[in-house]
Amino acid sequence: MTNINLIPPSELGKGSNIKLNVCEHEVDMYWKVAIEVLEVIAENNRKGEKTLMVVPYGPIGPYARMAELVNKYRISLKNCCFINMDEYLKDEKTYIDKDDPLSFRGGMERTFYGKVDDELNVLPENRIFPEPGKEHIVMDKIKEYGKLDMVFGGVGINGHYAFNEPPEADEDVSPEEFLERPTRVLKITRETKTINAYMNCGANFDAIPDWCITVGMKEMFMAKKVIMCMPRDWNAAALRKVLHGEITAKVPCSLFQKHPDATLFASAVATACPVPEIRVYNK
Repeated sequence: MTNINLIPPSELGKGSNIKLNVCEHEVDMYWKVAIEVLEVIAENNRKGEKTLMVVPYGPIGPYARMAELVNKYRISLKNCCFINMDEYLKDEKTYIDKDDPLSFRGGMERTFYGKVDDELNVLPENRIFPEPGKEHIVMDKIKEYGKLDMVFGGVGINGHYAFNEPPEADEDVSPEEFLERPTRVLKITRETKTINAYMNCGANFDAIPDWCITVGMKEMFMAKKVIMCMPRDWNAAALRKVLHGEITAKVPCSLFQKHPDATLFASAVATACPVPEIRVYNK
């Protein structure tokens, strides 16, 4: 059996049902993803159709590019509804404050909505976040629109998508069962807290909330098109598991091997072999 950690970068993606698009640099990936998103919106606009997407706060790189392209080429977002993937919660299971630097709700205003010309922007009522106690809103929107055009977002260090963390070690969850998990409140794993602390707050582990709300894999798997983003060197191990590993709830994005149109955009550093030789101690 091939050790997926030793697959040469040039061979990655071959034989996988997930398409791989490798970019030379992280910034190139952000432009490509921005173009992919806006092509779907522009095509729907041409057909007179509305657009429904599940979008991330991270990676935030595509948003500056999307705003630039929207304003330059006058691509209207008036018929779009953006459902954000997730948000941090306080211990009381309520949103962290919008002005908290970690808040995804505040972040979307700063990095995207605040940069798009008003006459082209997503209407305020169509800027949706999953909300504790109102988890049904996400599925309600999908039913209202009769579709979910796209979902795009970053892949976590443990292969999660949004905050759909892998099951606990003592949980026996099949891929089919995991794909039925809807929008919900859950506790963030230590691995995710650690990498988020490293990325966002000077490695202050204690600054990252313990709780979140996330759009479920159930809703996101309904998207016509799935885009995953892996821009950094610490994505390397998960990238191989997602593309070539076992389809398992332990690596949530591996479930997209079952999706009819899933693409993984990666920067070159994320395709490096994570170990120089066969050396895996924990399976």
